[in-house]
Amino acid sequence: MDTLTFLLAPFIASLILTGIHAYLGVHVVERGVVFVDLALAQIAALGTTVAVLYGFDPHGRGSYWTSLAFTFLGAAIFSIIKAHKARIPQEAIIGISYAVASAAAILAMSKSIAQTEHLKEMLVGNILTVSWAEVRVTAMIYGLIGLFHYIFRKKFLLISMDPRRAEAEGVSVRFWDFLFYASFGLVVTSSVAIAGVLLVFCYLIVPSVAAMLYAERIGPRLAIGWIMGTLVSGIGVYLSLKIDLPTGATIVCTFGIALILMAIFRGVVRRSLTSVYGPAHAATEPAIENVGRAK
Repeated sequence: MDTLTFLLAPFIASLILTGIHAYLGVHVVERGVVFVDLALAQIAALGTTVAVLYGFDPHGRGSYWTSLAFTFLGAAIFSIIKAHKARIPQEAIIGISYAVASAAAILAMSKSIAQTEHLKEMLVGNILTVSWAEVRVTAMIYGLIGLFHYIFRKKFLLISMDPRRAEAEGVSVRFWDFLFYASFGLVVTSSVAIAGVLLVFCYLIVPSVAAMLYAERIGPRLAIGWIMGTLVSGIGVYLSLKIDLPTGATIVCTFGIALILMAIFRGVVRRSLTSVYGPAHAATEPAIENVGRAK
Protein backbone atom coordinates (compact mmCIF):
# COMPACT_ATOMS: atom_id res chain seq x y z
CA MET A 1 0.00 0.00 0.00
CA ASP A 2 2.87 2.39 0.79
CA THR A 3 4.41 1.62 -2.60
CA LEU A 4 1.14 2.32 -4.42
CA THR A 5 0.70 5.58 -2.52
CA PHE A 6 4.24 6.63 -3.44
CA LEU A 7 3.71 5.78 -7.12
CA LEU A 8 0.29 7.41 -7.43
CA ALA A 9 1.45 10.99 -8.11
CA PRO A 10 4.05 9.95 -10.76
CA PHE A 11 1.50 7.67 -12.41
CA ILE A 12 -1.17 10.40 -12.55
CA ALA A 13 1.43 12.80 -13.95
CA SER A 14 2.32 10.27 -16.66
CA LEU A 15 -1.37 9.88 -17.54
CA ILE A 16 -1.67 13.65 -17.94
CA LEU A 17 1.39 13.66 -20.19
CA THR A 18 -0.05 10.79 -22.21
CA GLY A 19 -3.38 12.52 -22.72
CA ILE A 20 -2.08 15.74 -24.26
CA HIS A 21 1.02 14.39 -26.01
CA ALA A 22 -0.75 11.51 -27.77
CA TYR A 23 -3.15 14.05 -29.28
CA LEU A 24 -0.41 16.51 -30.29
CA GLY A 25 1.59 13.60 -31.66
CA VAL A 26 -1.11 12.95 -34.26
CA HIS A 27 -0.64 16.50 -35.57
CA VAL A 28 3.15 16.28 -35.51
CA VAL A 29 3.25 12.98 -37.41
CA GLU A 30 0.72 14.24 -39.99
CA ARG A 31 2.80 17.40 -40.50
CA GLY A 32 5.92 15.30 -41.05
CA VAL A 33 7.89 17.22 -38.42
CA VAL A 34 8.47 14.44 -35.90
CA PHE A 35 11.51 16.10 -34.38
CA VAL A 36 9.77 19.39 -33.59
CA ASP A 37 8.97 18.14 -30.10
CA LEU A 38 12.60 17.19 -29.49
CA ALA A 39 13.74 20.59 -30.76
CA LEU A 40 11.22 22.58 -28.71
CA ALA A 41 11.97 20.45 -25.64
CA GLN A 42 15.67 21.14 -26.03
CA ILE A 43 14.99 24.86 -26.51
CA ALA A 44 12.88 24.82 -23.34
CA ALA A 45 15.71 23.03 -21.52
CA LEU A 46 18.13 25.67 -22.79
CA GLY A 47 15.92 28.36 -21.31
CA THR A 48 15.96 26.60 -17.95
CA THR A 49 19.73 26.17 -18.16
CA VAL A 50 20.24 29.89 -18.80
CA ALA A 51 17.93 30.72 -15.89
CA VAL A 52 19.89 28.41 -13.58
CA LEU A 53 23.13 30.00 -14.74
CA TYR A 54 21.81 33.35 -13.56
CA GLY A 55 20.87 32.02 -10.14
CA PHE A 56 17.24 30.99 -10.54
CA ASP A 57 15.83 27.84 -8.96
CA PRO A 58 15.53 25.24 -11.78
CA HIS A 59 11.99 24.43 -10.57
CA GLY A 60 11.01 28.02 -9.75
CA ARG A 61 8.86 30.53 -11.60
CA GLY A 62 11.85 32.45 -12.98
CA SER A 63 13.20 29.35 -14.72
CA TYR A 64 9.73 28.44 -16.01
CA TRP A 65 9.07 31.84 -17.59
CA THR A 66 12.55 31.99 -19.08
CA SER A 67 12.08 28.52 -20.55
CA LEU A 68 8.65 29.50 -21.90
CA ALA A 69 10.07 32.63 -23.56
CA PHE A 70 12.74 30.55 -25.31
CA THR A 71 10.09 28.05 -26.42
CA PHE A 72 7.77 30.73 -27.82
CA LEU A 73 10.69 32.10 -29.85
CA GLY A 74 11.24 28.63 -31.32
CA ALA A 75 7.52 28.28 -31.99
CA ALA A 76 7.50 31.58 -33.88
CA ILE A 77 10.41 30.44 -36.06
CA PHE A 78 8.84 27.06 -36.84
CA SER A 79 5.49 28.63 -37.73
CA ILE A 80 7.14 30.98 -40.24
CA ILE A 81 9.05 28.24 -42.04
CA LYS A 82 6.65 26.13 -44.08
CA ALA A 83 8.05 23.11 -45.85
CA HIS A 84 5.85 23.47 -48.94
CA LYS A 85 6.75 27.15 -49.42
CA ALA A 86 10.23 27.81 -48.12
CA ARG A 87 13.37 26.91 -50.05
CA ILE A 88 14.81 25.45 -46.85
CA PRO A 89 12.82 22.43 -45.56
CA GLN A 90 11.15 22.93 -42.21
CA GLU A 91 12.67 19.73 -40.86
CA ALA A 92 16.15 21.11 -41.59
CA ILE A 93 15.41 24.22 -39.53
CA ILE A 94 14.08 22.04 -36.72
CA GLY A 95 17.20 19.87 -36.77
CA ILE A 96 19.50 22.89 -36.76
CA SER A 97 17.53 24.41 -33.88
CA TYR A 98 17.90 21.22 -31.86
CA ALA A 99 21.65 20.99 -32.49
CA VAL A 100 22.28 24.65 -31.65
CA ALA A 101 20.07 24.52 -28.53
CA SER A 102 21.86 21.38 -27.34
CA ALA A 103 25.30 22.90 -27.88
CA ALA A 104 24.27 26.15 -26.22
CA ALA A 105 22.92 24.24 -23.20
CA ILE A 106 26.23 22.37 -22.88
CA LEU A 107 28.15 25.64 -23.07
CA ALA A 108 25.91 27.18 -20.41
CA MET A 109 26.24 24.14 -18.15
CA SER A 110 30.03 24.28 -18.43
CA LYS A 111 29.81 27.37 -16.21
CA SER A 112 27.64 25.62 -13.61
CA ILE A 113 29.00 23.63 -10.67
CA ALA A 114 26.07 21.21 -10.88
CA GLN A 115 26.40 20.54 -14.61
CA THR A 116 26.29 16.72 -14.47
CA GLU A 117 23.15 16.52 -12.37
CA HIS A 118 21.39 19.21 -14.39
CA LEU A 119 22.28 17.47 -17.68
CA LYS A 120 20.81 14.20 -16.40
CA GLU A 121 17.63 15.90 -15.19
CA MET A 122 17.32 17.83 -18.45
CA LEU A 123 17.46 14.63 -20.51
CA VAL A 124 15.40 12.14 -18.49
CA GLY A 125 13.76 14.29 -15.81
CA ASN A 126 12.75 12.95 -12.41
CA ILE A 127 9.07 12.14 -12.68
CA LEU A 128 9.24 9.85 -9.65
CA THR A 129 9.60 12.87 -7.35
CA VAL A 130 6.77 14.91 -8.88
CA SER A 131 4.57 16.57 -6.26
CA TRP A 132 0.78 16.72 -6.14
CA ALA A 133 1.01 20.52 -6.53
CA GLU A 134 2.89 20.05 -9.83
CA VAL A 135 0.33 17.46 -10.92
CA ARG A 136 -2.56 19.87 -10.24
CA VAL A 137 -0.93 22.81 -12.04
CA THR A 138 0.05 20.66 -15.02
CA ALA A 139 -3.46 19.18 -15.26
CA MET A 140 -4.98 22.67 -15.25
CA ILE A 141 -2.63 23.97 -17.96
CA TYR A 142 -3.09 20.94 -20.19
CA GLY A 143 -6.84 20.98 -19.62
CA LEU A 144 -7.05 24.57 -20.89
CA ILE A 145 -4.85 23.77 -23.89
CA GLY A 146 -6.93 20.67 -24.62
CA LEU A 147 -10.11 22.74 -24.50
CA PHE A 148 -8.56 25.32 -26.83
CA HIS A 149 -7.63 22.62 -29.34
CA TYR A 150 -11.06 21.00 -29.06
CA ILE A 151 -12.85 24.28 -29.82
CA PHE A 152 -10.69 24.92 -32.89
CA ARG A 153 -10.09 21.27 -33.77
CA LYS A 154 -11.37 21.58 -37.35
CA LYS A 155 -8.86 24.31 -38.23
CA PHE A 156 -5.95 22.55 -36.52
CA LEU A 157 -6.72 19.20 -38.17
CA LEU A 158 -7.24 20.79 -41.59
CA ILE A 159 -3.94 22.67 -41.42
CA SER A 160 -2.06 19.58 -40.24
CA MET A 161 -3.56 17.18 -42.78
CA ASP A 162 -4.24 19.38 -45.82
CA PRO A 163 -2.61 22.85 -45.59
CA ARG A 164 -3.21 23.56 -49.27
CA ARG A 165 -6.94 23.06 -48.85
CA ALA A 166 -6.85 25.27 -45.75
CA GLU A 167 -5.27 28.07 -47.78
CA ALA A 168 -7.83 27.58 -50.55
CA GLU A 169 -10.59 28.01 -47.95
CA GLY A 170 -9.10 31.28 -46.77
CA VAL A 171 -7.63 30.01 -43.48
CA SER A 172 -4.57 31.95 -42.29
CA VAL A 173 -2.18 29.00 -42.15
CA ARG A 174 0.71 30.99 -40.70
CA PHE A 175 -1.43 32.46 -37.89
CA TRP A 176 -2.94 29.09 -36.91
CA ASP A 177 0.46 27.45 -37.24
CA PHE A 178 1.80 29.92 -34.69
CA LEU A 179 -1.12 29.18 -32.33
CA PHE A 180 -0.44 25.47 -32.71
CA TYR A 181 3.28 25.75 -32.06
CA ALA A 182 2.77 28.27 -29.22
CA SER A 183 0.30 25.97 -27.42
CA PHE A 184 2.54 23.04 -28.24
CA GLY A 185 5.50 24.91 -26.80
CA LEU A 186 3.57 25.67 -23.61
CA VAL A 187 2.91 21.95 -23.19
CA VAL A 188 6.53 21.05 -23.88
CA THR A 189 7.85 23.64 -21.41
CA SER A 190 5.72 22.21 -18.63
CA SER A 191 6.47 18.61 -19.61
CA VAL A 192 10.25 19.01 -19.76
CA ALA A 193 10.27 20.39 -16.21
CA ILE A 194 8.65 17.14 -15.05
CA ALA A 195 9.82 14.42 -17.41
CA GLY A 196 12.90 15.63 -19.32
CA VAL A 197 13.60 15.93 -23.04
CA LEU A 198 13.76 12.25 -24.01
CA LEU A 199 10.64 11.15 -22.18
CA VAL A 200 8.62 14.07 -23.56
CA PHE A 201 9.69 13.08 -27.06
CA CYS A 202 8.62 9.47 -26.46
CA TYR A 203 5.22 10.49 -25.08
CA LEU A 204 4.62 12.56 -28.20
CA ILE A 205 5.88 10.29 -30.97
CA VAL A 206 5.83 6.63 -29.89
CA PRO A 207 2.07 6.29 -29.12
CA SER A 208 1.21 8.04 -32.40
CA VAL A 209 3.57 5.87 -34.45
CA ALA A 210 2.29 2.71 -32.74
CA ALA A 211 -1.30 3.74 -33.39
CA MET A 212 -0.54 4.25 -37.10
CA LEU A 213 0.37 0.56 -37.30
CA TYR A 214 -3.19 -0.40 -36.41
CA ALA A 215 -5.50 2.42 -37.47
CA GLU A 216 -5.91 5.11 -40.10
CA ARG A 217 -8.68 7.25 -38.63
CA ILE A 218 -7.95 9.86 -35.96
CA GLY A 219 -10.36 8.49 -33.34
CA PRO A 220 -8.95 4.94 -33.18
CA ARG A 221 -5.38 6.28 -33.35
CA LEU A 222 -6.01 8.49 -30.32
CA ALA A 223 -7.59 5.61 -28.41
CA ILE A 224 -4.68 3.28 -29.16
CA GLY A 225 -2.16 5.97 -28.27
CA TRP A 226 -3.83 6.74 -24.95
CA ILE A 227 -4.11 3.06 -24.00
CA MET A 228 -0.49 2.38 -24.91
CA GLY A 229 0.77 5.45 -23.03
CA THR A 230 -1.21 4.50 -19.94
CA LEU A 231 0.03 0.90 -19.85
CA VAL A 232 3.65 1.82 -20.61
CA SER A 233 3.63 4.57 -17.99
CA GLY A 234 2.34 2.24 -15.29
CA ILE A 235 4.80 -0.53 -16.16
CA GLY A 236 7.74 1.87 -16.49
CA VAL A 237 7.11 3.63 -13.17
CA TYR A 238 6.68 0.29 -11.37
CA LEU A 239 9.81 -1.26 -12.88
CA SER A 240 11.93 1.78 -12.10
CA LEU A 241 11.00 1.51 -8.44
CA LYS A 242 11.38 -2.28 -8.19
CA ILE A 243 14.69 -2.50 -10.08
CA ASP A 244 15.96 0.84 -8.71
CA LEU A 245 16.51 2.50 -12.10
CA PRO A 246 16.03 6.11 -13.29
CA THR A 247 12.30 6.47 -13.92
CA GLY A 248 12.46 8.56 -17.09
CA ALA A 249 14.99 6.29 -18.81
CA THR A 250 13.02 3.21 -17.75
CA ILE A 251 9.79 4.54 -19.28
CA VAL A 252 11.64 5.51 -22.49
CA CYS A 253 13.04 1.97 -22.86
CA THR A 254 9.63 0.49 -22.03
CA PHE A 255 8.13 2.59 -24.83
CA GLY A 256 10.73 1.19 -27.23
CA ILE A 257 10.05 -2.41 -26.23
CA ALA A 258 6.29 -1.90 -26.45
CA LEU A 259 6.59 -0.43 -29.94
CA ILE A 260 8.68 -3.39 -31.11
CA LEU A 261 6.15 -5.87 -29.68
CA MET A 262 3.24 -4.03 -31.31
CA ALA A 263 5.05 -4.06 -34.66
CA ILE A 264 5.71 -7.80 -34.34
CA PHE A 265 2.07 -8.45 -33.45
CA ARG A 266 0.93 -6.46 -36.47
CA GLY A 267 3.20 -8.58 -38.68
CA VAL A 268 1.65 -11.75 -37.25
CA VAL A 269 -1.86 -10.41 -37.91
CA ARG A 270 -0.96 -9.47 -41.49
CA ARG A 271 0.37 -12.95 -42.15
CA SER A 272 -2.85 -14.39 -40.75
CA LEU A 273 -4.92 -12.16 -43.05
CA THR A 274 -2.76 -13.22 -45.99
CA SER A 275 -3.35 -16.89 -45.27
CA VAL A 276 -7.12 -16.41 -44.90
CA TYR A 277 -7.96 -13.75 -47.51
CA GLY A 278 -4.96 -13.76 -49.83
CA PRO A 279 -2.08 -11.30 -50.35
CA ALA A 280 -4.16 -8.73 -52.23
CA HIS A 281 -6.60 -8.32 -49.35
CA ALA A 282 -3.82 -8.11 -46.75
CA ALA A 283 -2.15 -5.34 -48.75
CA THR A 284 -5.30 -3.26 -48.81
CA GLU A 285 -6.35 -4.01 -45.21
CA PRO A 286 -3.21 -3.33 -43.14
CA ALA A 287 -4.89 -2.02 -40.02
CA ILE A 288 -6.32 -4.05 -37.15
CA GLU A 289 -9.38 -1.79 -37.11
CA ASN A 290 -10.34 -3.28 -40.49
CA VAL A 291 -10.16 -6.94 -39.45
CA GLY A 292 -13.67 -7.03 -38.05
CA ARG A 293 -15.08 -5.30 -41.12
CA ALA A 294 -13.25 -7.76 -43.38
CA LYS A 295 -14.80 -10.70 -41.60
